[in-house]
Amino acid sequence: MSHEIETGSGQLLGRVEDGVAVLTINRPEARNAMTGEWMGSLRRLIPRLGADGEVGCVVLTGAGRAFCAGGDVKGMAGRGAGGGRSATLEERIRGLRADQAAVSGALYELGKPVIAALPGPAAGAGLSLALACDLRIMAESAFITTAFRNVGFSGDYGGSWFLTKLVGTAKARELYYLCDRVDAKECERLGIANRVVPDPVLQEETLKLARHIAAGPTIAQGYMKENLNRALEQGLRPCLDMEADRMMRSGQTEDHREAVKAFVEKRTPAFRGR
Repeated sequence: MSHEIETGSGQLLGRVEDGVAVLTINRPEARNAMTGEWMGSLRRLIPRLGADGEVGCVVLTGAGRAFCAGGDVKGMAGRGAGGGRSATLEERIRGLRADQAAVSGALYELGKPVIAALPGPAAGAGLSLALACDLRIMAESAFITTAFRNVGFSGDYGGSWFLTKLVGTAKARELYYLCDRVDAKECERLGIANRVVPDPVLQEETLKLARHIAAGPTIAQGYMKENLNRALEQGLRPCLDMEADRMMRSGQTEDHREAVKAFVEKRTPAFRGR
């Protein structure tokens, strides 16, 4: 079964299909560059998906031949020419901090796996959003670039943190300072992409993976994500404490009892998210 999600904006499309929420950035004419409209819709939608018992996995992708080109540079030029009221520096900093926490931070902390499907380039803050997801699947023609250097920015939406965790500090610095394009195969080699697939089957392969995840024990998988996130930020002892707590809690679920029963009966478990 499939049904549409009301996102509040035509720039962000959403649907739920077989336990998978698919969110599509819908500005193909601008390579899905960021706007306050669709980013606002995304930040409001993430908590709703976290609380939705029908959703076991989230896919974030872009319409057309791009994932997200990052900030709208043409729009920046227009604002620089005198459009709109000028906010103070402190107001702009506070606003960006709030937006980063509500989008990149929320994707990273969402208690459900999130997959970024890249049909084409992910650049700048668009790359940061892809990196905030748990997994990344790239079409063969897709590429990434940090892009910030080329427009005189230092970077935002957590890209420096996520990339450092994925590829190490030396490679992350190289990618930021040189701003090179990195093709899909190299992304896979570096560990940025989990899988690279032919362009025509990107959506099919992504949904296949997402459905498999969504059909799993959603409570336990949420705990897994907590454990894995903690491993990036804490030492061994706090991680052991978290694992002990989440292990015992997942052992109290109906899904655990169903899995044990299915194992004994030599059948596939039917998880229900309880």
